[in-house]
Amino acid sequence: MQNQSHIFATFSRPDLVFERGEGVRLYDDKGEDYIDLTAGIAVNALGHAHPHLVEALKTQAEKIWHLSNLFRIPDQERLADRLCEATFADRVFFTNSGAEAIECAIKTARRYHWAKGSPERINILTFEGAFHGRTLATIAAGGQEKYLEGFGPKAPGFIQLPFDDDKALAGAIDGETAAILIEPIQGEGGVRPVPAAFLRRLREICDENGLLLIYDEIQTGVGRTGKFFAHEWSGAVPDIMAVAKGLGGGFPIGACLATEDAASGMTLGVHGTTFGGNPLAMAVGNAVLDVVLEDGFLAHVRDMSKVLRQHLAELVDNYPDLVESVRGDGLLQGLKAKVPNTDIIAAMREARVLAIGAGDNVVRFAPPLTVTAGELREARARMDAAFASLAAARKTGTGKNGEA
Repeated sequence: MQNQSHIFATFSRPDLVFERGEGVRLYDDKGEDYIDLTAGIAVNALGHAHPHLVEALKTQAEKIWHLSNLFRIPDQERLADRLCEATFADRVFFTNSGAEAIECAIKTARRYHWAKGSPERINILTFEGAFHGRTLATIAAGGQEKYLEGFGPKAPGFIQLPFDDDKALAGAIDGETAAILIEPIQGEGGVRPVPAAFLRRLREICDENGLLLIYDEIQTGVGRTGKFFAHEWSGAVPDIMAVAKGLGGGFPIGACLATEDAASGMTLGVHGTTFGGNPLAMAVGNAVLDVVLEDGFLAHVRDMSKVLRQHLAELVDNYPDLVESVRGDGLLQGLKAKVPNTDIIAAMREARVLAIGAGDNVVRFAPPLTVTAGELREARARMDAAFASLAAARKTGTGKNGEA
């Protein structure tokens, strides 16, 4: 690992520098190609340097970069219209990131109850293993000690519950409960899908108790699972939803979507942003939807999901000492490892395939949604070489340089 000079020492980066990308491939400063099965942590939904996105950004860059929300931004209105037409939502607030979208969702839920005459209803129920961002409120919402440690008192108003536990959920609801917040698939938490039946039960519980159902679809949205949003597989619609990552295809953007009723408390002056919804982001967001909502695109994602799952299942069959199972849905899948997931990720990187870690010792795969079967086959061949090398090294007790 290299010293990152004057940058905060909060990341551990390999000594690897990429100079350009094209589709599913990245090229380092030595000209070597890598198959990117991370997509910038599920961000580069259309791969690197997608021509339609590049053109949209270049065209807008020659017009207006920034206005602030003091003035109308036509592309912002257009993107909001398109998101609402394609989802449950009636209202949209644009942000710069997923954490900001979650913050907006939390404020929207609490303000809803305040406006209805129940200001005591502030508690948000969340689930163990969740990850909702890195701000003080969102680390409290996630509830993971490793993210909370050292940052003072945990922000109040968040109650963590066991994953998929009806009894614990029923016991946690009281007169101070405002909403339930959940990821349809826990990404950072280990690529763990939430059963569709549980999501439907959450919808029923919210309706029965006057609560708002909030989905964190930051990682699972915008086609990642083969539907526009992952919750569509369950049929359980939310009241509020946080979106980011793939919506900008690599450009920073987030959004909080809500029904008219859920957003009724968000009135003039109660929330704001300087950069959120800027013309550059809106141009790219609209370009992303041009592609993702095109006929046949989501069917392609579903087809490639099957190919990826088959390849990962083959690795489980062939290397049972290294990995034990495949999990996840769509093009967000993981391998549950028997050895440190960092060892597998490093071995794959040596073979020029990029993957990322997740909780519960999982190796996570989130390739561009544009990936082809041929590219996945090539990645599978490189991965097989990496797994074979790692298995051999562990069997002989040697490192990658052959040293004991």
